[in-house]
Amino acid sequence: MSHNTFGHLFRVTTWGESHGAALGCVVDGCPPGLPLTAADIQYWLNRRKPGTSRFVTQRREADEVKILSGVFEDDRTEGQITTGAPISLIIENTDQRSKDYDDIRDLYRPGHADYTYDAKYGMRDYRGGGRSSARETAARVAAGAVARRLLTDVTIRAAVVQIGKVAIDRAKWNWDETENNPFWCPDADTAKLWEALLDDARKDGNSVGAIVEVEATGVPAGWGAPIYGKLDAELAGALMSINAVKGVEIGAGFATAGLTGVENADEMRAGADRKPVFLSNAAGGVIGGISTGQPIVARIAIKPTSSILTPRRTIDRDGQNAEISTKGRHDPCVGIRGAPVAEAMMACVLADAMLRHRGQTGR
Repeated sequence: MSHNTFGHLFRVTTWGESHGAALGCVVDGCPPGLPLTAADIQYWLNRRKPGTSRFVTQRREADEVKILSGVFEDDRTEGQITTGAPISLIIENTDQRSKDYDDIRDLYRPGHADYTYDAKYGMRDYRGGGRSSARETAARVAAGAVARRLLTDVTIRAAVVQIGKVAIDRAKWNWDETENNPFWCPDADTAKLWEALLDDARKDGNSVGAIVEVEATGVPAGWGAPIYGKLDAELAGALMSINAVKGVEIGAGFATAGLTGVENADEMRAGADRKPVFLSNAAGGVIGGISTGQPIVARIAIKPTSSILTPRRTIDRDGQNAEISTKGRHDPCVGIRGAPVAEAMMACVLADAMLRHRGQTGR
């Protein structure tokens, strides 16, 4: 199986399956001399891990990370630091229940990668989806934690802005509120509505989708490259690679099709330092593939969880018609835990962009 690596100078390879012994990643290209401990990574993994509320899968994984390589400490380093060598991270799986999948080993779950993996490889790991499981995103979050050690002047944060058909009231947006509810919701009133929505979905054996918005502030102008190295294109590709993501937009995104040129233009005025002050940010912080210095803003659309109790029509490996109901422990809305993953992918892309910019310009 190829294509498990992304990035150019800051390169991330993830490995492992949902019901394997462990999963993890190798981060290559991280500069030496950066403070990095397991605790630095664990903080971010704790924000993503399952079993944290009744609104996510009840699979109980501690998601404890271990650093196997790429760091060093002695009496001269003032703590553990990166060496410049590949950083290998491992997270053990401790709460697999593979027997939950015995009844569907020969059935293709609608909406899952069961059929496509079988069509490509001639076999598949049916235990929780194997490599195609959202469990793989734990490794991405670990890699993103390493990337954040490079991005000392950049703040990356994400919020869920819509679940099902219920969207937040943007006039009530409060970033602090995302830490006060299990949905990463910046609107306290909408978070209460989502509680009832997800309780009903779970009771009905159903699921709903979500939209996650991720923002990076503190990115200077100049990161990215024209044409084939566009920052927004690489960010879109990284976000689109997240399990269950079916749409990505940067800035105003698809709404720009309904704007006029006057409405869409991000006008500028001269700032005190003679750098531009933008009057709007329809471009989402990237123009011509290069960062403008404004907040980089992206949104991802995450489909409803495909594993549901409601019976669905399908076929088996022999091509016979069948019906399937997926048992086990699944999120009624997988998009809830998409916020920390989106942050991690943006961190990895920006770390790579920073190193490439520095390598090309010396700045």
